[in-house]
Amino acid sequence: MARLRVGVVISGRGSNLQALIDAAADPTYPAEIVLVISDRAEAPGLARAADAGIAQRAIPHPSRPAFAAAADELLRQSGAQLVALAGFMRILDSAFVDAWRDRLVNIHPSLLPAFPGLHPQRQALAAGVKFSGCTVHFVRDAVDSGPIIAQAVVPVHCGDDEERLAARILAAEHRLYPMAVRLFAEGRLRIAGDTVAIAGATASDIAIFNPPAALASTGG
Repeated sequence: MARLRVGVVISGRGSNLQALIDAAADPTYPAEIVLVISDRAEAPGLARAADAGIAQRAIPHPSRPAFAAAADELLRQSGAQLVALAGFMRILDSAFVDAWRDRLVNIHPSLLPAFPGLHPQRQALAAGVKFSGCTVHFVRDAVDSGPIIAQAVVPVHCGDDEERLAARILAAEHRLYPMAVRLFAEGRLRIAGDTVAIAGATASDIAIFNPPAALASTGG
């Protein structure tokens, strides 16, 4: 069976891109990355793509519509069937979001709908929550909105600062994003209104818990 063709759009270091590259290196993984696009020519993630032999392009255009038009053309030329935003720090043009509706996903470092937008780890710490995490979701026009595909949960430790919490969440992101792309590639996702149903879902398909529930239940 042909693997799903994925285009990845980044702005920076590309650590989630690397997680997807590593997953796709397994020939049994049902998706492959065919193109990486960045809005910054100096983005380190472009070098990650080059090292993996993946086509990469920079579109450092200040105009939102112009960037979207160029990215759309390149993605269609690559035959991309899914677009994954991985640390992309610009708001996408509405026409692009509409054109790729239900084929455009993003990962955000909070348990959406809590703490959307910038500095979600800072928001979580200020709110005093005991758990945080990350969310993979289909993209809609409003920032950090859209049907949720999967979420990973991490604890917020006493004494955490923004950097420590962000690192813990990032480790969960690197597990969650490849899993969510796999679910899409396997055709297991069905969108109904604002929610996503996952065919044959188990707990591990939709959430990663840390600490594991079995340990938490012992009270130890």
